[in-house]
Amino acid sequence: MNIIKTDVPDVLVFEPRVFGDARGFFFESFSSKIFDEAVGRKVEFVQDNHSQSQKGVLRGLHYQLEPHAQGKLVRCVEGEVFDVAVDLRRSSSTFGKWVGVILSAENKRQLWIPEGFAHGFLALSDTVQFVYKATNYYAPQSERSIRWDDPEIGIKWPEVNDLNISEKDAKGLAFNQAEMYL
Repeated sequence: MNIIKTDVPDVLVFEPRVFGDARGFFFESFSSKIFDEAVGRKVEFVQDNHSQSQKGVLRGLHYQLEPHAQGKLVRCVEGEVFDVAVDLRRSSSTFGKWVGVILSAENKRQLWIPEGFAHGFLALSDTVQFVYKATNYYAPQSERSIRWDDPEIGIKWPEVNDLNISEKDAKGLAFNQAEMYL
């Protein structure tokens, strides 16, 4: 497993070693030992989620407040997405910074988004199957959303025709109005 650091040190890309031949491929998609060593602590995942989207669907930027904050290990198992993590930890030297990574069925990369970050993605292919592990259970009372296009964050999303955003996400708060982590 190749561990790739990003511009926000706590957000990591996990790139597996893929073994393939004419029959197909094999790779180890998760190892608790390798993962925990890379992030520097023991992480327990309690929930797996799976979503499907069409090209142009933008989901996010979502997060949950304490005590229900979620770390997420995300990957795209069909198609391609532009995946984004935004640091919402006021005490962090990277507060307000974002990381964007292409995740696809082809590159088989995964992105670790620790607790204290907002998360979102844009579907770049006709169909996307997106799966992720979460460190805490979904808690609707703690869920929050920040606008995907907030100018203070300044995410440079890839251009797609017919952007499709849910009503809930379209009503996300501005970055400077959102509840943050300490």
